[in-house]
Amino acid sequence: MTDSSSREYMIGELQQRVCRVIFKKVNGEERDMMCTLIEDVLPDAKKDDPISQKKVRAVNEETIVAFDTMKGAFRSFRVANVISFT
Repeated sequence: MTDSSSREYMIGELQQRVCRVIFKKVNGEERDMMCTLIEDVLPDAKKDDPISQKKVRAVNEETIVAFDTMKGAFRSFRVANVISFT
């Protein structure tokens, strides 16, 4: 695995900018997503809205959860299924 395909590298890039991620979904479809983890871009969790509250779960080292800037929602992708990360 190269540095540019590592989970840590991708998370670091997502925390600094909006990235284009092309990946193969679990169902075999290819997905092209503009996403980020920049704190100022992420929506605020609303205390009275259980859907927007963060769920507490174990960290899955095989996936990354990022905010899809086109859909306005969080989406996840498997690091191993990434075709392109720019």
